[in-house]
Amino acid sequence: MKLTNKSFIAIAVAALVFLASFQIQKNDRYFEIIKNLDVFTTLYKELNTYYVDEINPTDIIEIGIEAMLQSLDPYTNFIPEDKIEDYRIMSTGQYGGIGTTLGKIEGRNVVMMVFEGAPAETAGVNIGDELLEVDGNPISDYSTDEINKLLKGQIGTQVEVKVKRSGEKRPLSFTVERQRINIESVPYYGIIENDIAYIRLTEFSSGAGASVRAALVELKGKGAKKVILDLRGNPGGLLNESIEVSNVFIPKGLEVVSTKGKIEEWNKTYTANKNPVDINIPLAVLISNNSASASEIVAGTIQDYDRGVLVGQRSFGKGLVQATRPLSYNSQLKITTAKYYIPSGRCIQAIDYSHRNEDGSIEKIPDSLKTEFKTRAGRVVYDGGGVSPEFKVENKGLAPITIQLIKKGFIFDFATEYFYNNEESVPDPKSFAITDNLYTQFIDWVSTKDYSYITATERAINKLKETADSDKYLEFLEKEIRALETDIQEHKKEDLKVFSSEIKKALKEEIISRYHKRQGMIESSFENDEEVEAAIQLLNNSNKYQGLLEVEN
Repeated sequence: MKLTNKSFIAIAVAALVFLASFQIQKNDRYFEIIKNLDVFTTLYKELNTYYVDEINPTDIIEIGIEAMLQSLDPYTNFIPEDKIEDYRIMSTGQYGGIGTTLGKIEGRNVVMMVFEGAPAETAGVNIGDELLEVDGNPISDYSTDEINKLLKGQIGTQVEVKVKRSGEKRPLSFTVERQRINIESVPYYGIIENDIAYIRLTEFSSGAGASVRAALVELKGKGAKKVILDLRGNPGGLLNESIEVSNVFIPKGLEVVSTKGKIEEWNKTYTANKNPVDINIPLAVLISNNSASASEIVAGTIQDYDRGVLVGQRSFGKGLVQATRPLSYNSQLKITTAKYYIPSGRCIQAIDYSHRNEDGSIEKIPDSLKTEFKTRAGRVVYDGGGVSPEFKVENKGLAPITIQLIKKGFIFDFATEYFYNNEESVPDPKSFAITDNLYTQFIDWVSTKDYSYITATERAINKLKETADSDKYLEFLEKEIRALETDIQEHKKEDLKVFSSEIKKALKEEIISRYHKRQGMIESSFENDEEVEAAIQLLNNSNKYQGLLEVEN
């Protein structure tokens, strides 16, 4: 079609109008930014000058920054200069320290774990020691974070710690030389039944992929013909390590994950770039409500290529990618820059990440909000809320009494006392059991302690009483409610016996940890582990295993 002068002029005018409006919009946006920054600055100036009390400038600005970022997503965070070291440890899995995990139990600063071969273990620090002083400084009022900062430091320097130990009348002092501490991403692997290998991956820090690869090679050399990869509770970590771990089980050249965000040149597709260890070995991947991010990339990739079966509960649902951007004064911004998409094309980001259950899980997502995708074999999978396992195992959780015994530190303290009373008798993690006689000793021991607790049922009854009182029905229901409360109290007296199996399991793991640290604790946990048992049964039933990976007719 030939353009006339009039039509050409009309098009040119329209283009100029469009460009002008675009520039105005752009200028309007810049004006809004400048205006609001000016408002923020003048507001702070007025607060600092006229507010009745003195204002800590760092605290109030950080509160403002955190409030601003909380309106975006849970993973965009401000990292001030004094927390940079913690972030580096989280991303690299390395730090200069003594190799302990600390926790607070009823106001006591307690060594919860000592890493195998770490300086603390070499110096003589034990699990269960109560930390009293660090370099002569009493730390009873310090938070766990503050104590950790005192213990960490330059490699090769020394730190003096004073501890209170069970059975010892006087405090003990230890001089510990700080060393580079590598947090093992694979704290345990082994053959757990006949020809079934088990690999526990707790985080995707630097070297996680190499650790999984080495573990599988070694286990295959020992006769492993099936494998369980445990990602339960793994919060994720480095994106490139999720690709390395996936590459252990899928062929070189296959896509693992792609990222898409506002900055187009940052968008990228990541593929497996190494030769795998084994692309055919039957594989069960354990996931839970708290398996997130990189864990979901691995689990989703395995599922999308029909490479293995997922066992457990629906994963967390974090499909957002973060990058760190440098800010002034050595601070940083960890900012969500993209969403990631697994091979089927789906994003596993939960549609609503602001509302979750207490255990971190998300509510059931309506089918109308989910989009259907397909695996390589044609099986239907969905986006919008984590990765769903082919073989679901309900996570029943712990009884209130077990939770209270753990929270109060009674199981922990009993295990510590047991260790010092039986220091020479080293138990085997696989065969050790809490006998009825030992459990009776525990019941007698804990009977002198205050482990009172309120169940969810009791809280519901209290809420019922409030509602009934508001509705003026309480006097009519009071007799029945009182009888119900009495029945519950009578039943609670039997909780130590009713829930003995799960309390015994917790006791066993704690006792074993005193002798065999993290590895033994994990190994002893296989007993009564429903997900591990389900995975073993599934791998031993080839027909059922293959059936879950095929398209339903």
